[in-house]
Amino acid sequence: MPDVKVESLLHGAAAVEPAGQAASSRLKSRIFSALQLEQQESGPLLSLAETHVAGGKLCVFEELVRIAPAGEAVKQKNPCRVCHARVLAEHIEKAPIYWPGCPYVRFQER
Repeated sequence: MPDVKVESLLHGAAAVEPAGQAASSRLKSRIFSALQLEQQESGPLLSLAETHVAGGKLCVFEELVRIAPAGEAVKQKNPCRVCHARVLAEHIEKAPIYWPGCPYVRFQER
């Protein structure tokens, strides 16, 4: 039922966000998190090493997981689920997060 969760977020956005304005960074962060969860439920994510080789940017925490001596199963998990940057971005507009490569930083309007 992840589609229902995303639909619910989008429906709620229509009620909260004024027409014609860009979505808030909090809303963008919540939608991104919901989409990541939906993608995880459909199968394993690319490993961080595969993402890095493909040219994807990694935040400092993802880079630590990528170089850590751990198995691929660990590296296919989503470190953002336990990161404080995600929590801040979902709850605080213009959250004080600045890590290069962090997708949640990109949603902050600075």
